[in-house]
Amino acid sequence: MSLIVKPANRVIRMTPKAIPLLALVTALSAACNGRSSGSEPAPAAPIATQGQSSGSEHGFPDPQTYAHRLDDPARDEWQRPKEVVELLQCGQGMTAVDLGAGTGYFLGYLSEAVGAEGRVLALDTEQSMVDAMVARIEREALQNVRAGVVAPDKPALAPRSVDRVLIVNTWHHISERVAYAEKLLAALRPGGLLLIVDFTMESPEGPPAQKRLTHDTVVRELEAAGFAAEVVDESLPYQYVVAGRVHNLRTR
Repeated sequence: MSLIVKPANRVIRMTPKAIPLLALVTALSAACNGRSSGSEPAPAAPIATQGQSSGSEHGFPDPQTYAHRLDDPARDEWQRPKEVVELLQCGQGMTAVDLGAGTGYFLGYLSEAVGAEGRVLALDTEQSMVDAMVARIEREALQNVRAGVVAPDKPALAPRSVDRVLIVNTWHHISERVAYAEKLLAALRPGGLLLIVDFTMESPEGPPAQKRLTHDTVVRELEAAGFAAEVVDESLPYQYVVAGRVHNLRTR
């Protein structure tokens, strides 16, 4: 599938969309710690390094209270997970990362997309969310998926260790986003792709308007970090998608 440039085109309400956003930014002292039974990032992903445009951090004191809402079947109608994963352009045998993965809503789709020879790293800063993902991994027998805890400013990915990174409903909650994007660029292999899905300014769901980012802002942030970035054509009713590609000739 080719990427098409789109014309310049939970106070937070605790909606199903807002919850995974919060999970990425609350555990300020969390480090990437391993777990058994599918609970750690794969061995090739030690801590990386961070510093620019600041995001918005919100406490999420009881993630489990809202976890069931993340997996509400009604979410499929607006989140359109199959379409999002298709836009990620995964290939068999690739390593894909879901950052701010929450309860693992996308894991089954990603697991299938990379195939038995690939792997999926499901990362979040909330231990309770990681626990929920571990349960999902076991329940759905997702043998190529590993879940783990990471710090909010460190994606915990080794240089050139992954092929695809998916960040859904989370980017506007990351502080120092340009520096964070630089870490993701370093973690991607040649030909790698970062996909950011976030709320439009007009969306009836999501955070307050002052907390949102335009797709143009996200494009500029990724370009500042060294990505080749563009808005992608899609049919999501409440969100936009921005793709960041690794330049063929890397200067970083």
